[in-house]
Amino acid sequence: MSNSVIKVENVSKMYRLGTLGSGSLVSDVNRFIAKVRGKEDPYAVIGTNDRTVKANSEYIWSLKDINFDIKQGDAVGIIGRNGAGKSTLLKILSRVTAPTTGTLKIKGRVASLLEVGTGFHPDLSGRDNIFMNGAILGMSRLEIRSKFDEIVDFAGVEKYIDTPVKRYSSGMYVRLAFAVAAHLEPDILIVDEVLAVGDAEFQKKCLGKMRDVNNKDGRTVLFVSHNIPSIQMLCSSAILLRNGELEKKGTVPEVIRAYTFNENQVIESDLSKRVDRNGNGLATLMKIELFDQYLNPIQKVITGTSLTIRLFYHFNNTNKNDLVFRIIFLDMDGNILFLCNNEHSNKLFSNEESDFFVDCTIPKIPLFHGEFRINILCHSKSLGVLDEVESAMKLEVEEGDFFGTGKIPTLKKGVLVDHYWKEY
Repeated sequence: MSNSVIKVENVSKMYRLGTLGSGSLVSDVNRFIAKVRGKEDPYAVIGTNDRTVKANSEYIWSLKDINFDIKQGDAVGIIGRNGAGKSTLLKILSRVTAPTTGTLKIKGRVASLLEVGTGFHPDLSGRDNIFMNGAILGMSRLEIRSKFDEIVDFAGVEKYIDTPVKRYSSGMYVRLAFAVAAHLEPDILIVDEVLAVGDAEFQKKCLGKMRDVNNKDGRTVLFVSHNIPSIQMLCSSAILLRNGELEKKGTVPEVIRAYTFNENQVIESDLSKRVDRNGNGLATLMKIELFDQYLNPIQKVITGTSLTIRLFYHFNNTNKNDLVFRIIFLDMDGNILFLCNNEHSNKLFSNEESDFFVDCTIPKIPLFHGEFRINILCHSKSLGVLDEVESAMKLEVEEGDFFGTGKIPTLKKGVLVDHYWKEY
């Protein structure tokens, strides 16, 4: 493995839907018979972990053919949408579960913080759990005792350290669990999104500690988070999982760009088939069309020119009062630039038709040259969020004369604002 501390080769993980465990006796017998007869594995061709389509198989690949290696001292962010396979991968790396196929090589002690409750015995006190976790990591009682006060102080649970942890709040639980995982000197620290349970101050404290573990101690950190700024702050490289497959591995900016926009989601997409959407299902965004100031269909827009965005909806409820539509413009790194909301302009929609469209016109598009993505949300004050689609489309902007002065701005990133100057 040279200086690699984690090496993952063709790792896949299969689950059987609707059952506990990884399989059944019948499945094992069928697989054995097929192998003896020299035939293909009867369960090899099964569903993939794709949230955008409905499952059509009893079996599902939570992970499929994952390959990567991580070197000592790397800080690696693992990102992807819910259900992409991130937690499954961390469980395999933490030896909580075994891969269905493939090999995994790890060098050094691993401390994991995967979910609230992992690694702690609920009936033991905080003190006992600290010593138990240290022993699992192979540390002597003397080593653990030397770190004990630092752990308790970091977690802020000194008053309750001799109380069974089953009486802790979720926040106290996570604070102590992270303190134990980070301070008992593991060679590899694995942290899942569980830190979201803590308050903002504690999350910041944890990020600082992980940065110290990585930078000062030279230890390896694997961090799963939906918080992109946290990934940018802590990690030097990242891995993107999509539908159980490794889509990209590279620098943090490269992977975040791939994560925040799926190149397959373009303006021509049939949005009615997108199931990776939020809302109560009472409305469905069917498609989006773009028009210039003369209502001619366009595929791209020029900086400073008029843009009309037409949203086509199908409604499953005839009571459509006080409808609010929100169009959110983001750069390819996922940063929100600005939004359009009909409520802000005192224009609420009410319509009795099951299918209708609304137009939003921006007289002078304020974006620089480049590519951007758009999130679309529809909600009602009485019915809540009806439909929300992230990365509903990609918007391509060509450079143009925004201010009408004949001078095209030279900056390449950001938002232009129409403004005026006056001399006194």
